[in-house]
Amino acid sequence: MTAHVAAFDVDGTITTRDCVVPFMRRVTGARRIVPKLLLRPDTLVPTVLRRDRDRLKALGAAAAFGGHRYDELLAAGSDFARHVHDTWLRSDTVATLREHIRRGDDVVLVSASFEVYLRPLAELLDVRHVLGARLEVREGIATGALEGANCRGAEKVRRLHEWLAGEHGGRSNVHVDAYGDSAGDRELLADADEAHWLTPNGAAA
Repeated sequence: MTAHVAAFDVDGTITTRDCVVPFMRRVTGARRIVPKLLLRPDTLVPTVLRRDRDRLKALGAAAAFGGHRYDELLAAGSDFARHVHDTWLRSDTVATLREHIRRGDDVVLVSASFEVYLRPLAELLDVRHVLGARLEVREGIATGALEGANCRGAEKVRRLHEWLAGEHGGRSNVHVDAYGDSAGDRELLADADEAHWLTPNGAAA
């Protein structure tokens, strides 16, 4: 019997907006992350010119999280998840997510958002599985680096296949529905058996 898996992106798909930068702002207590990044113009300017989103995110994570105690980041993530749940959820996509759960499908969040707030958000949504961006931690302190690659684009597919191998014996044993709304979701949706592109107003693209 074929298992059914529903893979959801978060930013713009489950939520009404991007969550990554607002979480960085919450941790730093600053309205803008850019001033910290401008301390390294030799790195920032070429990154912006290349539109290298993965590198830009790495620079932002270093500026926002480096040196913070991980338990404090987890607490901030839990508070932020509650805020996202109460104010930024898309009712249409969440209704679809809950229908997958009701049918007994295995639901997983596959997102470039940070796991420190994705996991408590997933719990609030009754979702058991999360594949997201992980922060590197040494001796209880965040280094500011990401642990492994940013969970975006092709990395989403790689991480999902790795998870499917552990949970369901491999990609060939499942039917995958994928939900996303941006270029960072393109590979994930291309890999799905059923792809659901969502525009900001909730219509299928």
